Amino acid sequence: MSYEEKGTWVYLVTSAGAYAVCLAIILGRVADTPVADVSYAAVLLWTAGASIVASIIGRTLVETVSPSDSRRGDVRDRDVSRFGEYASRWFLVAGAAAALVMAMAKVDYFWIANVIYLGFVLWAVAGSVLKLVAYRRGL
Repeated sequence: MSYEEKGTWVYLVTSAGAYAVCLAIILGRVADTPVADVSYAAVLLWTAGASIVASIIGRTLVETVSPSDSRRGDVRDRDVSRFGEYASRWFLVAGAAAALVMAMAKVDYFWIANVIYLGFVLWAVAGSVLKLVAYRRGL
């Protein structure tokens, strides 16, 4: 398994895991508090930051346990990365478009922030899955 493929696995797990934690915390708060009064900003920021830190630590641990032959990407890595980014960017665009429509409709900030975060997570997860499929089955 190449260095880039290992990194993609770590990124997939940390992105999805951070969102699951964020969702669990926010849903736990919604059970006791009306949605408009839920404090969500700190949770979104901390889980996003924790995802970045976990991704860095995870990639370091994976490389320590099972070192790759080379850390330099080749043409295949570049093509797979490009394919995953191009194909998954539509989740990011959809999240931004949904947030724009919600803002124009004067929807509560809670929903706008969460749809933007969901767009980022779907972009990360879909991009990672597409890259891993491309690594396994080819382009």
